[in-house]
Amino acid sequence: MSVAEEKPAVDAILLKVLEAVPFQLTTAGGVAASRQRFRDLPRRQVHPDVRTEDRTIAGPAGPIPIRVYRPPMDSEATVPVVVFLHGGGWSVGDLDTYDGDARNHAVGAGAVVVTVDYRLAPEHPYPAAVEDAWAATQWAAAHAEELGADPDRLAVAGDSAGGNLAAVVAQLARHAGGPPIRFQLLWYPATTWDTSLPSFAENANSPLLDGSAVKGFARWYVGDLDLSTMPATLAPARADDLTGLAPAYIAVAGHDPLRDDGARYAELLAAAGVAAELHNAETLIHGYLGYAGVVPAATDATDRGLSALRNALHAP
Repeated sequence: MSVAEEKPAVDAILLKVLEAVPFQLTTAGGVAASRQRFRDLPRRQVHPDVRTEDRTIAGPAGPIPIRVYRPPMDSEATVPVVVFLHGGGWSVGDLDTYDGDARNHAVGAGAVVVTVDYRLAPEHPYPAAVEDAWAATQWAAAHAEELGADPDRLAVAGDSAGGNLAAVVAQLARHAGGPPIRFQLLWYPATTWDTSLPSFAENANSPLLDGSAVKGFARWYVGDLDLSTMPATLAPARADDLTGLAPAYIAVAGHDPLRDDGARYAELLAAAGVAAELHNAETLIHGYLGYAGVVPAATDATDRGLSALRNALHAP
């Protein structure tokens, strides 16, 4: 399924920003070079009034660093809690490089946000990231009250590879009978592992993320795994049963190879009776959260998803 035909061009302001600060996600040069390029990207400081606390929690293979964000509040009212899982092809990204996105989620959702420094591929291939994301979600639910948050208003969110992990965690929580997930916010997620979808060819040479990078990061993540069978903890869209999952907001971008992947997951969720809202930012590219506050179209698309998250978590 394709969600765009004769789509608009890439946003003109975004193109100017990309010209001024060129960046391409790529596995070229190896994992250390990929991580350094991502760390070197200039980032604006946002919401300095959000309080943060670094912690370490127990994980299945050792300690997991997390960062807790508390939004500025007029009162001591209990707020929801969001587990945010960063993107980066399961191979790059950390608490610091996604600090601004976490702050935006804390303020936009009016929630305590817990970000997770899960183990990265290729040193730690699948399912290490899944195990850490699931452990952190269980920890956040168990310690929500300690954090001043409501364990009954728990959401998962993530972008790209983090969107994949958030979708997987929502399924694991349903399978396990808890913790109850109120909402899942999936920013341009990888869910199907089906590169025959039209957007993979249509956007094979798109800015920031192209087809070769999708394949390269996927190879790092799966390692030596036999892909003749595709587990749902790798490709959540391939789960046998999608009923009973948390409502979802799935954001995709018109010039992203993963566009139809996210759209397909929204379609499958809806067919299973799950409330799923799909938004296609037609003039944007993969990774547009990073341009919120700089590119108006990216700001608008980001605000739209965060509003959906806030409404779901603050509904009576």
